[in-house]
Amino acid sequence: MTHPTVRVRFAASRVLLKFAAAVALRVPPQVIELGYGPTGRPYLRGCDAIDISLSHTEDLLLIGLTTRGLIGVDAEREDRPLYTRGLHRHVCTPHELTALELLPPEERGRALVRLWTLKEAYSKAIGQGMRFRFTDFGFGPDGQPARVLAPDGTPGTGVEWEFQTFLVDGGYAVSVAVSDSGFGDTADTAAGTMLDPRVVDALTEALGDDSETADGDLETGTAAAYW
Repeated sequence: MTHPTVRVRFAASRVLLKFAAAVALRVPPQVIELGYGPTGRPYLRGCDAIDISLSHTEDLLLIGLTTRGLIGVDAEREDRPLYTRGLHRHVCTPHELTALELLPPEERGRALVRLWTLKEAYSKAIGQGMRFRFTDFGFGPDGQPARVLAPDGTPGTGVEWEFQTFLVDGGYAVSVAVSDSGFGDTADTAAGTMLDPRVVDALTEALGDDSETADGDLETGTAAAYW
């Protein structure tokens, strides 16, 4: 990254992410280690129960964390002139283009920013980013429950995904995509208690007579495994 503003914003977003994750995990932020998957998606090393996402634009840094499944977040200036630049022809499905044309001209820009941030949030959540062509999936108009739609407007996902778009002070549109893995929320996200007790019991039983030693090793190993 050669541009100093972009470089500082990138670094600041990672610092904010570590501090936000530290609150959830109840550990010092300096012990949290960020990793990146094959597609460049960030994750917390050793903490698979928490999914993370981040976005930054201008002076806004946005962090998303969940214990329910996958999460993706995105933010853009609400007044960003995406529509007047003709971007809708390259990122919208036929169903979305028809819906945009039905809106008054002064509302089309904000509507397109909403669609753009929803698409970004969803593609980040599934780890695809810009690799997933935005013309291959879409969303309905504002005022309806947001769901992923096929290009012709038919349902593309079910109730396992939830989407919301919020307006943030300063004129930003923020969209969030969260999936439900079906296992419910994790009530205790402290790093020291995130190891499944059933796994500990299975290992203790398998080790048999060495269980006392194993318990001590496991306790030490848990911290090493997470950090």
